[in-house]
Formats: sequence, structure tokens, C-alpha cells
Amino acid sequence: MQQGDGNLRVGVLGVQGSVKEHMDKLKLIKGIEAVEAKNRDTILTLDALIIPGGESTAIGKILVDFGLKDAILKLNERKVPIWGTCAGMILMAKHIVNDERIHLGIMDITVRRNAYGSQIDSFKTRLMIPAVSENEIEAVFIRAPYIESVGDGVRILANYEGKIVAAQQDNLLATAFHPELTDDLSFYKYFLGL
Repeated sequence: MQQGDGNLRVGVLGVQGSVKEHMDKLKLIKGIEAVEAKNRDTILTLDALIIPGGESTAIGKILVDFGLKDAILKLNERKVPIWGTCAGMILMAKHIVNDERIHLGIMDITVRRNAYGSQIDSFKTRLMIPAVSENEIEAVFIRAPYIESVGDGVRILANYEGKIVAAQQDNLLATAFHPELTDDLSFYKYFLGL
């Protein structure tokens, strides 16, 4: 649903979390119209959607209360690229090990919430992710989840210490870390290539 100027409308779900940081990164990429998506109508006009990190339980509740969940499910039916970072990954998962709630349930992954501990256990590392970049990518983990297992159609993009931290399934991308908190745009370009 590109606008007349040929720019891709890429939305960041604007309800909670690292919305501004993702918006700032998108504005650095030529041919992108960055949109803060706070309502159903805006979400339905997007060419791609980023679900940012934040508090997955709070975001999940807002999605239902404001009718945003149905809009995101419609995007997924249309195979619009959707990328969840950290809490966004939890929201997309079909299975959450340590939580009985399922939010969007669109990606065939099993996720463990807060898998690396609390805020003080946050860390940075560098990962080689050949599908995304030929250079090492800085990865920032903040109260991060990881993926315990994936379904048949899911491609594992990155592991860290034996745990899956990035994966892709068709139009869906999930990262346990926060590319918006680094200077590297590789993941954005990979996502926009979906």
C-alpha cells in the first residue's frame, strides 16, 4: 500500500517501549516513511510494522483493549513484514514457556520471558549473522527473552551461547535484542527486504 511518492510506510507500534529509538533509525533509511502507529486505521495502511521492546504484558493488554490486535493479525494475513524486538518477539510467539498468556500468536516459536535475568543482567555482545550482514552486529540484550524452540517453517538467524536469539518465518522477524539501540542499520535493511 505504498503512497504516491513511492516511499514504504513503515510503522512502529506506538503504545509503549522503545518507539522513538526505532522511529529515529527508520528516518535514516532512504525511501522510508516512518509512522508511529497508535490506532487500528493507521496500522492497516502500513507496508511493514515493528513491534518494539517494552513490557510484553502491558503491550498485550493495550493491543486487545484498543482493537490493535485484530489489525496486526490482518497485516499478517496479507503477509506484510512484521518484526518484533524483545517484548515484540514475546508478543508474536505461539508459545511462551513461563507465561500462560498468548498475545498475537503468529510466529511458530517457543519463547522464554526474562530469560537472561533482571534489568541489571542486561548486556551487550557482538554476533555474526551471515543472513543479515557480513560484519559482526552489536546486540544489546535488556531483560531479554530467548527462543527455546522453533517450528518447521522457522529459519534460525542467530544463536548466543546455545540459545536462539533471532529467527524468521516468512514475513515475520523476531530478535531477542535491540538493534534500535545501536548504530547498525543492517537488521532494518534485512527486515525491509522481506
